[in-house]
Amino acid sequence: MTVKIAIDCMGGDHGPKVTVAAALAFAAEFPNAELKLVGNADRLESRLRRASPDKAVRDRLTIVHASEVVAMDEAPALALRNKKDSSMRVAINLVKSGEVDACVSAGNTGALMAIARFVLKMLPGIDRPAISTVVPTMTGQTRLLDLGANVDCTAEHLLQFAIMGSILTNAVQHIAAPRVGLLNIGEEEIKGNEVVKQAAELLRATDLNFVGNVEGDGVFRGEADVVVCDGFVGNVALKVSEGLAQMMGRFLREEFERNLMTRLIALLALPVLSRFKKRLDHRRYNGATLLGLKGTVIKSHGSADAFAFGYAIREAYHEAENGVIDKIAHRVSSYTGLQTAALLVEPAKDSAATGEA
Repeated sequence: MTVKIAIDCMGGDHGPKVTVAAALAFAAEFPNAELKLVGNADRLESRLRRASPDKAVRDRLTIVHASEVVAMDEAPALALRNKKDSSMRVAINLVKSGEVDACVSAGNTGALMAIARFVLKMLPGIDRPAISTVVPTMTGQTRLLDLGANVDCTAEHLLQFAIMGSILTNAVQHIAAPRVGLLNIGEEEIKGNEVVKQAAELLRATDLNFVGNVEGDGVFRGEADVVVCDGFVGNVALKVSEGLAQMMGRFLREEFERNLMTRLIALLALPVLSRFKKRLDHRRYNGATLLGLKGTVIKSHGSADAFAFGYAIREAYHEAENGVIDKIAHRVSSYTGLQTAALLVEPAKDSAATGEA
């Protein structure tokens, strides 16, 4: 199976310097992938000439010209209305037309969400997209969603996030019955706000492998394979965990650099420290999925280097290869046993978040 991926090469803090390098490395590793590099054709061609890739790699790369770029600080509404030939929008249009199976961008998150939702539309039965990614745990990985797309959610939204997260985890991580938990302030059923309590009731009525409430520390103990929350809570949880990892790394370096003796100890501990750094390297978990759209869209960190951006491309590849969109659409359309979750049958239109222009 050939997997075709469009890459917004102009997005992010570093643009083609990072995106083209990552695309070349990815194409060399995945011979059944074809990449469309979207952006300023002259700049992209110049980068390719400088890199001098093998013919087998170069033959699977196509440059698609886009005359505009969405700035990292640009208002999403303006990017949607005024930049219809931006590299971001052209890449998403390629998904819409079926020319590619997925697209990847490190650009402005708000603009990417607005453009993707406007161009691709939502899957039937899904009201809002959710941003999802995996984080390392003591037992492997846990998928978190939503991470910032929806500050306020209803119980039905959390249910839809759980369904999508479970399907994605099953398809990409090959877990037969992913354990699904609700991020909460306690494990007891009586804990949490009304939305979380109602979401728990809906989840208990499904055939998902719902394991109940999961507290913040339970996320990194690996108590669930999928942890669901609203975007406000999810974004805070993710940023706090990233900050904690950075602090731990900094404190460790400071202690090993304290004096000559600790520097010598650091040399002896170098193999252990290298493995520790690899396990916590956030670059290996780069690539957040915009779930719920009629197409696969992956958001990379804007500051990602070529190594990290390559993992975002991998995420797009694996989701397209495993037919995640079709599986979500099929599961939601055939879902039964949820009389209270009317939105799964006839989703209400959220006019404030449609992103229509």
